Amino acid sequence: MKELITAGVDEVGRGCLAGPVVSAAVIFKKGIDLSLLKDSKKISFNKRERISEHIKYNSYYSIGIASVNEILNLNILQASLLSMKRAIDQLIVKPGLTLIDGNFVPKGLKNCKAIINGDEKIKVISAASIIAKVYRDNFMIKLSKKFSNYAWDRNFGYGTKAHLDGLKKFGVTAHHRKGFKPVHKILSS
Repeated sequence: MKELITAGVDEVGRGCLAGPVVSAAVIFKKGIDLSLLKDSKKISFNKRERISEHIKYNSYYSIGIASVNEILNLNILQASLLSMKRAIDQLIVKPGLTLIDGNFVPKGLKNCKAIINGDEKIKVISAASIIAKVYRDNFMIKLSKKFSNYAWDRNFGYGTKAHLDGLKKFGVTAHHRKGFKPVHKILSS
């Protein structure tokens, strides 16, 4: 009997005040070291970088992004689902089953299953969370070179004190999510 090809999908950046939401879809090849894989938030930055390279070398993977404008126009949940759908659609190997971290699956896809805390329970979802987090963190680090007043190289767009102080002092950029409360509050004042 042929083995079912399973993909894992996760997104990062839902709670950020700046930057896109990023999803990754992963299908393992032979040779992946499963012992390295756990929820990306529980792995240090440098170790996550190394593990991400190992996953990329030993899997089929793709990235899906939903922009700040899409987040504003759709809402964060729908933009997250859109980024997931884009990641799944871009896989060069088509999965028979797709396991997605969370409560919801993107519309229009077959054989998808949402798994709450999937990034902690299912290794292929953990792998997707690691790749997505490394990709998004590096994107925000690059962006912080042009927008150094918000400490994105350290907070990756999350609403830390340094980021909020930067918002208050220097205002809102095109990369900020204008519909999110702290950003909206500054725009309205």
